[in-house]
Amino acid sequence: MTKLTPLQMALADLTSDETAMLDDLQQMLAVDTCFPPGQGYPEFADLMTRLLTPLNFCFERVTVPESLWQAPDGSAQGERVNLIASLAAGAAENCNLYFHVDTVPAGDGWHFPPLALTNAEGKLFGRGAADMKGTIVAALAAVRAALRANLPLRFNPVFLLCTDEEGGLYPGIRYLAEQQCFAGHMLSFNGGAVPRIWAGCFGSVDLKIIVTGRSAHSGDPVGGINAIEAALPLMNALSQLKRQVETRESAMPAPPHFVGKPLTSRLTLAAAHGGSKGSTIPERFELLVNRRYAPEEAFTDVWQELVDCVEQAMAQTTARDVSIQLIGHLAPVSDPGGPHWPRWQAALCQGFGFDENDFSAWGSSTSSDMGWVQQAGIKEILLGGLARPDNRIHAADEYTTMADLVALSQSILAYLADDFLPPQGPQ
Repeated sequence: MTKLTPLQMALADLTSDETAMLDDLQQMLAVDTCFPPGQGYPEFADLMTRLLTPLNFCFERVTVPESLWQAPDGSAQGERVNLIASLAAGAAENCNLYFHVDTVPAGDGWHFPPLALTNAEGKLFGRGAADMKGTIVAALAAVRAALRANLPLRFNPVFLLCTDEEGGLYPGIRYLAEQQCFAGHMLSFNGGAVPRIWAGCFGSVDLKIIVTGRSAHSGDPVGGINAIEAALPLMNALSQLKRQVETRESAMPAPPHFVGKPLTSRLTLAAAHGGSKGSTIPERFELLVNRRYAPEEAFTDVWQELVDCVEQAMAQTTARDVSIQLIGHLAPVSDPGGPHWPRWQAALCQGFGFDENDFSAWGSSTSSDMGWVQQAGIKEILLGGLARPDNRIHAADEYTTMADLVALSQSILAYLADDFLPPQGPQ
């Protein structure tokens, strides 16, 4: 009988760690870290400190100054605590494991409690199960397996547990990168359980437009100014701009499901709020606009185009006031590859059973806070995660599976282990 290597024993051992993984996931899901408002970050940092302390990690808490993250609309609330955790006696070279700890709000339509773990139908349900608290569970399990096997590590895993990825004005990872709180290459878990070579992603701008009128009785509207009706020229102008924007093609390779179609810039009228009842002329109307912009576009040009559109549309408005607020911004990611990519691809093959020929390079018009990391000088960013097309990320009944948790954990363990020997040369 062939004797198993220490790495092979540690990989096999992960399949017996399911009870601990379920317990970790339950504890993480129970902490409400939804953004907005993002009030649960200190409690989540406390939880992660408790979970990582037995694994010989040391910790640093970094709080983002309120002057940077507080949006004009007041949607963000609470202390922005980011936790940096690294092994006290790790390997010489760091690998930064990035996780955003915030989730989108639970929302409506759930068949299971969103802030609890439900193990049903062969799935693990809960807000953040896939995006992306489940990825933290997988990384924890990988480190536990390495320590149980006394496995030498090629890389010291540095957990970066960060705030405000889900649309925040100043994500925590941006602050950590700009303050040079970490060094080395990055492994982001804001991706999917797919054989993908990350080619980058678009930037994202969230713009809030507030139109102010004057309330009055709708049956006797003397002196009233209907904010919703005053905004109609604006919505028409934005619809026209949308058609122009979405003709702009990016050179970034598109995902396979685009079937030959290119990635294009996007503009979305994402939310509209105004009025309360039929007998009152609405005094205030708020419109949220999301603009996805390609790496080939400059943020200054994107912003100026939006501002010009609003100002020109509202030049003759009857509204008392029109204001424009930037409430969220993620920079684009361009060319994130580097020398560690072949090893990570081989590790994904180890964990998920991919063949090296399954991999293809593609980008996305979705967005990531990794753009700020690149702008701070760290160019190589590996990508992995638990996202799949059908696991309802950002929707009701979000879920992952134990099989994917174990597979991602095995991939992370293989990547970190010193005796993992991937194929030589580019993949």
